[in-house]
Amino acid sequence: MTALWGISFDGAPISGLIVEFVKTARLFHDRGIRVHLDLGYDIKADKNAFFRPYTDEAELLPEWIELDRIEAVQGIDGYTPELVTAVLREVIGRGDDSRLRSVMHSVTATLRDRILAKWTELGISFVLVENGTLPENVIYTRALYQAIEEYGNRHRLGCFVLWRDHDLMWQSEPSSGKYGQFPYPHTPQPVNSPFIHYAALHEQARRRTLAWAPHLRQLSVLPNTFTHRPAVVDEHNAGFRAEHGIPEHAPLIARFTRIVPQKRIDRDLHLIAALPGVHLFVAGEPGENPGEFTRLTELAAELGVRDRVTFGGGLAPHDAEVGRSGTVLSARRTTPGPPKYSVRDLLAHAHLVSFLTSYDYESYGNPIGEAIASGVPYVTSRYELYETVYGDKGFRAPVLDVRRHDLPTPSFVDEVAELLTDETKRAKMAEHNYALGQRHFGGGRAERLLDRLFLAPMDERTRISVVLPVYNEAANLPSVLDSLYRQRGIDRSAYEVVLVDNNSTDDTVDIARRFAEDHPDLAVHVVPEPEQGVACARRTGMDFASERSKNRGPAAEERFLLVSADADCRVDPDWLAELAAAMDSSKAAIGVCDYYYSPEHFTGRPRLWEAISRTLRCRAVTFALFGGFPDGKGFAVDRDAYDRVGGIEIFYQLQDGKFVNHLSDDWDFGIKVRGSGEEIAYAPKSRVEINPRRVDHAIDEVITGRAYGSDGIIVMRDIRVEDPRPARESDLTEAEALQAWEFSVKDFTPKNTILPVLLTPSLLDDDAVIEFFGADLADRLGRRIAELKDEMRVVDFTPIHSYKTPCYRLYFEFADELFARLRATVGEDIGHPPPLPSCFDDVPPERFAEFVKYYCEDRESGDAHNYFGNGGVF
Repeated sequence: MTALWGISFDGAPISGLIVEFVKTARLFHDRGIRVHLDLGYDIKADKNAFFRPYTDEAELLPEWIELDRIEAVQGIDGYTPELVTAVLREVIGRGDDSRLRSVMHSVTATLRDRILAKWTELGISFVLVENGTLPENVIYTRALYQAIEEYGNRHRLGCFVLWRDHDLMWQSEPSSGKYGQFPYPHTPQPVNSPFIHYAALHEQARRRTLAWAPHLRQLSVLPNTFTHRPAVVDEHNAGFRAEHGIPEHAPLIARFTRIVPQKRIDRDLHLIAALPGVHLFVAGEPGENPGEFTRLTELAAELGVRDRVTFGGGLAPHDAEVGRSGTVLSARRTTPGPPKYSVRDLLAHAHLVSFLTSYDYESYGNPIGEAIASGVPYVTSRYELYETVYGDKGFRAPVLDVRRHDLPTPSFVDEVAELLTDETKRAKMAEHNYALGQRHFGGGRAERLLDRLFLAPMDERTRISVVLPVYNEAANLPSVLDSLYRQRGIDRSAYEVVLVDNNSTDDTVDIARRFAEDHPDLAVHVVPEPEQGVACARRTGMDFASERSKNRGPAAEERFLLVSADADCRVDPDWLAELAAAMDSSKAAIGVCDYYYSPEHFTGRPRLWEAISRTLRCRAVTFALFGGFPDGKGFAVDRDAYDRVGGIEIFYQLQDGKFVNHLSDDWDFGIKVRGSGEEIAYAPKSRVEINPRRVDHAIDEVITGRAYGSDGIIVMRDIRVEDPRPARESDLTEAEALQAWEFSVKDFTPKNTILPVLLTPSLLDDDAVIEFFGADLADRLGRRIAELKDEMRVVDFTPIHSYKTPCYRLYFEFADELFARLRATVGEDIGHPPPLPSCFDDVPPERFAEFVKYYCEDRESGDAHNYFGNGGVF
């Protein structure tokens, strides 16, 4: 099955919903999937189109969209516009279905069967529903839900429906009350189904949907997207003004919306009445609401602006400019039929776009987004969701407060007039909005969601996804991908690689795509992540893999592993097989690899190698005892455990006055999983070779304990090979070696010997752990941990920051004994604890623990952060 069925509940040939459908469906079409679209004439009863045959609507859309509908709907006994209107009035408005129950049930069943027959005939594999939750026709909505369930079960499909709501009860004329009042008890709530993924336009809509339907488990935010390309006057549209009687140099305001009362086009007429010489072009079908069109033309005459207002009819959508003939829709329409101009042609000639709509009618305001994407400034009313969609993101425009002023005020008119006459100001505003629009409304977000859910299918034999975040790794990537390809003991159909590109500017992505073409027996997916930071990239890759793994048919119920790898670290041939085996045998939720350096790289640097070796030996002991914590260089997590804890959590901090995401996402994630009661297993035979550049390019920071920042800020310097600062290749002096080791061991000990038992005190009952600590120390540690947790009221351990203070306090209080145990277990060369900070010199011994608390909880100086150094890059 390779076809998409799109269904719009809007019942209009062209609308914002249809434009968004075209943008989304294009992603399916580009992957060879046939696209069918039902305009919803047989759903909406208020558009004067119920059962109307299609005529020239197809000419408004790209030729790859096949207009379609469910056959013989008009032959269903009792299914009439009058029934739909009665259901909206009686069932939704009053909650009384007694008179209509029997006919509703019968019509729903017949509609369901005909939908199923159509989908089966076409071999539908995906369904895209636009606005199906708005209760204009709950009979059709119920039939559609029933068809989805039966079709999904019949064909053993996973998630195959994207259900996107542009208008909901609280976004579509709530003051009218035609849908009732929140929580809308008579409106059918969205059905929580494994076959459906819902999409809301923004976070506010998502929150309100969940407040109304808290049972939904698959609901994402998918904003409307726009093709960012400045509209220009060219050979195809140069005659647009002349052909519409608009003077060449006259200021032009564009309005492209439906001509219905709710759009408040009368405000535009009053606006240009106050702006001498300014013209208004209204793009919309006059025939949709003849009464409103007549009212507006009469008002224009009354205001004396009829000669400056052009009602140009419907234009082709902004993102659907190529018609079925393949020609660009830009020649003037001279006969009845499809338009020959597009919205884009209008934008090329417009100085401003107007959107002075009703306060409570709009959900998104697509004309604003289209203006932004075309490089044209806009003016708008402050409709209810304006700040949510545009204003709060920093877009600039004259805004009319329609809660206080129904028509344009003198100050608003002055602001618009200044924008029309000041070309420099207009250009700066357009440039500012265009840049913001690319960030917030570019098409990549929709593509990522669709890839995750539908467009990047996963073989049902696949049980492992290896996630590889990359940023400018062209130099290292070939060898890393080769090491992933040459895994032993596991069939290549059992795992895939998800490469997450984090805005690379070199050949990283090209290398990955060429590798995928040259190695077709290993699935390689390239996924973009625009927010900079390895934590964001790792989360995107794991979310992508997690969602797709649930669409593998019967195999979706099997255990699935998400595995993190690093773009500069080669993995051993048995890395994946050993990691999976350790996970399977232990039933742990997380598996942690072993990491090593090639000693050949440190030939001639014995002091540095000795410090590195000591750290690795300590880690081998503590990982074997406690399981360790995930390191982005190589760990695996059970998908279900990943989902249960909410996945990778991004923690932000300030750096140079800007918010940046924290580097400790891998450790934070391990803390979340272990804190949820899950186990972590160490897989010593699953090995990853660390790229020595991590030491070579950061050794000076390691020596000073600032490899991951200082003063409470945890960031690591860029250590890619193009780093302009040369790598240090000489050995350390004795003093430098001691300093490097002390910072490394101070970083290592709290995180690897204290943190595990702080998170899981029951580990202190394990025989091997008791043997390591000694019975007396294990007992005292357990009691002290209980005291600190009670004292600090630490209940919800989530980010690593929450653990620093208790870990540091326990380190200071037990340092001598902990190091004694490390010396006894790892080797005498571990030595003794590094010297205490000098501030403790004057602290009386009996008050030591008290001042340790003050020191470790100090949030102002960052002194504790600097003492422990976070220098453990070894």
